[in-house]
Amino acid sequence: MQDHDDIIVFQKFSNAIDANIAKSKLDAYGIPCFLTEENMANLYPGASNLMNFSVRLHLFGYDVDRATQIMSENNLQVEDDSVVICPRCGSRNIERDFPKKLTLEFLSSLRFLFFGIFYPEKKVYHCTDCDAEF
Repeated sequence: MQDHDDIIVFQKFSNAIDANIAKSKLDAYGIPCFLTEENMANLYPGASNLMNFSVRLHLFGYDVDRATQIMSENNLQVEDDSVVICPRCGSRNIERDFPKKLTLEFLSSLRFLFFGIFYPEKKVYHCTDCDAEF
C-alpha cells in the first residue's frame, strides 16, 4: 500500500454536530470519509478535554489537498442541474403538490363519495408566481 492510499485523521472536533457537518460537506463533493469516536463524544458531552474524547474525521491521503480547499470555502452550495424551472415564466419558486384543478378535485370527490376511498392524483409541479401546473 502506498502512502497516498493511507487513511489519515483529517480533523478533530469537540462535538459530533460539527463533525457531521464537515463530513456531510465532504460527502457532497464526493470525498469518501468517515467519523470515529462519535459515540464516546456523545456519551460524555463536554468531557472531550478531560478524557481526550474527540470526534475524528478520516479520509484518504490523496484527498487531503482537495478536502482542505473545500473546507476553507464558505459557500455550501453544490451545483445541481435538477432545479425545476417554470416553463411559462422561468421562475424557480416551484412547489410539488397534488393538482389543484377543479376537474381533478371533483373526480376525486366523486370517487371518495361512491367508493369511500380517496385516491390522490399524481403530484405535479406548481409555480407560485404564475399559478401554472406542469
